[in-house]
Amino acid sequence: MPMILSTPRLSEPSFLSYARVGIVSTQRKKTAIFCSSHRLKDNGLQSGCVLHRKENLSRRFLLFVLVSSGLSTTLPSSGKTKSKNPFDEKRLLEQNKRRQKENNAPEDFPNFIREGFEVKVVTSEDYRKSDSGLIYRDYEVGKGDCPKAGQQVTFHYIGYNESGRRIDSTYLQGAPARIRMGTNAVVPGFEEGIRAMRPGGKRRIIIPPELGPPVGPSTFFSSKQFEVFDIELLSIQNCQRRTIAFYSDVVCN
Repeated sequence: MPMILSTPRLSEPSFLSYARVGIVSTQRKKTAIFCSSHRLKDNGLQSGCVLHRKENLSRRFLLFVLVSSGLSTTLPSSGKTKSKNPFDEKRLLEQNKRRQKENNAPEDFPNFIREGFEVKVVTSEDYRKSDSGLIYRDYEVGKGDCPKAGQQVTFHYIGYNESGRRIDSTYLQGAPARIRMGTNAVVPGFEEGIRAMRPGGKRRIIIPPELGPPVGPSTFFSSKQFEVFDIELLSIQNCQRRTIAFYSDVVCN
């Protein structure tokens, strides 16, 4: 089972319309007083006239207050919120799958249902999600200890975007990558994903935008999207600082 991770146009300026509403209200008020001041024999007719005029006066006064304050009455139908159509999500999911197939995305690649800034990640049950929002799956656990801050890690990786298009690969470059843990050499989501790996382990991580790289005109990334990386951790090396005269560097064995 997949996991989900027409109003009429006024012929005069509006402020004149506001004044006219007030005039009408005043006229209605006078009519109501006139009706109540006559001693009609039919008490039922008299009370009906007064109540009818007072009701119109109340409605006109309410309308005058609303228009004067810049507010407008809301119909019951206008208060409804737009509910998401499940058929739209299905269409977006099939669209993402079709793009991934065109880009030759790997097997069991996660799907992304994007609607504006809202994104749903659809994966198999083998994936896990950390408290930070990082999503990952281990294909091989590996052996040994996990890397610590200050140590150097050597690894291969392949990077993909949401449509399954490959954006980078150390395998194609012909050499693995090396970074020191705890030095902010990579984006937070990548370092978090590799921090819990062991040498020989293979893992796929799904980095949410909040754990990804910065975006903007000065960066390669122009929009906030999820990123997917397949990582193979090759080895972990201890590092120490070396100082010779006025020169200092870090050497990793």
